[in-house]
Amino acid sequence: MQINRGYKFLLRPTSVQMAAMEQHASICRLIYNLAVEQRRDHYRQFQRAMGRPISFATQCLELTKLRAEFEWLSAVSLTAQQQALRDVQSAYQNFFSGRSEYPSFRKKGINESFRFQGREVSFRRLNKSWGIVKLPKIGDVRFRWTRDIPGKLKNVTIILDPLGWHVSFSTEQDVEVLSNFRPALGVDRGIVEPIAYSDGTFADFPIARIKALDKRARKAAQVASRGKKGSNRRKVAKARVAANRAKLARVRTHFNHVETARLARMFGVICLEALKIRNMTASARGTIDAPGTNVAQKRGLNRSIMEIGWYQFEQFLTYKIVAAGGEIRHVNAAYTSTTCSCCGLNEKTNRKSQAVYECAGCGSAMSADTNAAINILRAGTRPAQDRRVAAKRKSTLEVEATAA
Repeated sequence: MQINRGYKFLLRPTSVQMAAMEQHASICRLIYNLAVEQRRDHYRQFQRAMGRPISFATQCLELTKLRAEFEWLSAVSLTAQQQALRDVQSAYQNFFSGRSEYPSFRKKGINESFRFQGREVSFRRLNKSWGIVKLPKIGDVRFRWTRDIPGKLKNVTIILDPLGWHVSFSTEQDVEVLSNFRPALGVDRGIVEPIAYSDGTFADFPIARIKALDKRARKAAQVASRGKKGSNRRKVAKARVAANRAKLARVRTHFNHVETARLARMFGVICLEALKIRNMTASARGTIDAPGTNVAQKRGLNRSIMEIGWYQFEQFLTYKIVAAGGEIRHVNAAYTSTTCSCCGLNEKTNRKSQAVYECAGCGSAMSADTNAAINILRAGTRPAQDRRVAAKRKSTLEVEATAA
């Protein structure tokens, strides 16, 4: 089995190399935006004049002509600019297939990146802590070596974020997938306990660290909002906001990587709720004609969900357990938090709060998140025929309730 893996490292460029990277990022962003504008505003004129639609190949031909005309374009790697056009092609393919929204323009200060093909880039290790990567038209750049980079190099992306320039190596690896007979586990994602398991344990999520960084970022944002536009004080405050947000994302990503790797090593089947997280984190503010209710409470709930990173956790867990020969099973989230895992009684009043579940039927008391995780495990490990019968029965009950 072949899988693609990414390895990200912090770069230590010189001032000359940093200027070259900024030039690459700005020109690749310009090429991307021009390509989107051409496809959006001029595709009819192009098709009438050329007799064919705009495509990646036609835009590459036009890029070649532009590079011959403008010297500042030819100063930047051709491959990096072609990769920007390839991103435009992928963005439109995803849009027309319904996987994403219409492509938008890239913005300065947000989309600061460019990419090379793997065959153009080489890297080597200098010592225990440092390595060197050779980039076209930039040269040898030192980077912080924190782990090995196995597999065949497919592409290399250079990214600027508030914490500095980074390099990301994307490699293709051959992985032997063995039969996985490890036990099954139910996982419930919540607010009080970010991640609860059906065996009664909880993930040691760094919620205190996350909340502290979020609080510092919001305070810095308040300072920036009071600063005069264009002033150094406002610029420093905005940089502080971005740095804290970047650190928060790094803490969350590190936890999700470590925890999902642990689960993939220990379990063969992971049962998760089939959650539509984008819908769950939508704003409740409504419109002018129909304003929403409890907007502040919903905003706080949305922030909590995004701080934990429910979707990222699921994304990491999916590819890691598949590579380990395991399986992810998604179950219907309905009634998993209100049904008693001991006697099966389904009553909303049994859930006394976000944290406590007390069954009025059998008297069992436990964490509400643990109770939900046990129900998720049972729903995901029932025989397939039983799951189909349960789904059919549920749909029948919904139709009868609607008719009534």
